[in-house]
Amino acid sequence: MSAETRTGGCHCGAVRFEAVIDLDQTIQCNCSICAKAGFIWSFIPASRFTLQAEGRTTEYLFHKHAVHHRFCDVCGIEAFAQGEHPDGSGMMVAVNVRCLDDIDLAALKPQSVDGRSL
Repeated sequence: MSAETRTGGCHCGAVRFEAVIDLDQTIQCNCSICAKAGFIWSFIPASRFTLQAEGRTTEYLFHKHAVHHRFCDVCGIEAFAQGEHPDGSGMMVAVNVRCLDDIDLAALKPQSVDGRSL
């Protein structure tokens, strides 16, 4: 696959976004939050992410406080997170691939990441 424009959002629709995303570049992390929530992520530059509906969200920070997890205040779903790219090259967005519209989860082959050891 190559990068394509996809839309997505939280369960209730209060948070909606558009992202240019390559579904061949997904990860599954084993850190405490990702493992418990079952996230599949795609990390993209912030310039490839646009909020279409910015409902109220609650921010959650943990561990090194590097990633700003954003949860919809209505339905509680985390459709995306934001943070500085680890190499300092700018802002990135972590898109929760499970929140994309019309996604075929069975077709994904996410890379495993050992976030628990970071």
